[in-house]
Amino acid sequence: MGLFSQAAFFTTVNHMKDLPLHGGKEVAFVGRSNAGKSSAINTLANHVRLAYTSKTPGRTQHLNYFSLGNNSFLVDLPGYGYAKVPPDVQQHWEALLSQYLQTREALCGLVVIMDSRHPLTPLDEQMLDWFSETGKPVHILLTKSDKLSRQQATKTLREVQAYLTEHFPFCSVQLFSSLKKQGMEEAEAVIAGWLATEA
Repeated sequence: MGLFSQAAFFTTVNHMKDLPLHGGKEVAFVGRSNAGKSSAINTLANHVRLAYTSKTPGRTQHLNYFSLGNNSFLVDLPGYGYAKVPPDVQQHWEALLSQYLQTREALCGLVVIMDSRHPLTPLDEQMLDWFSETGKPVHILLTKSDKLSRQQATKTLREVQAYLTEHFPFCSVQLFSSLKKQGMEEAEAVIAGWLATEA
């Protein structure tokens, strides 16, 4: 049984004051809208509709909590960088996101979803900058890797690894494909390691 096999919806939060006091650990998933975040969560959980994949990117507007059992939680964060939301809504998300990422004690690591065809956008880098101050680990899933040839995928992975080593040494990275279910074991091992570490 995988780490995510018992994932079940727990609660949804729109304000910092409503964050659950569960005394356990959280791993958050974040990514640019349409980078494949919901698909990645659903693939890891082997659950078609756990996280809602929308034809309209930017639909996740709250922090959605999923229980993994053993007082561990996966938190699906709002996608960033999608222009078709009202400015006030976007400001609210950004404030909620940055405050959560920088101050949440229970958060033990961040999974950043990037489209392998367009990794490390300025918004992705801003996210890594925001989070770097916490000193907590980041694992990047380069999604949709099935859309690249094996050679292209390997080259992209190497380039991203080299860039991270220089600028964001607290980040690890891997290729991931929801369609082909590739990279699941590697991602699960990293996240399980974070959740198992004593605070």
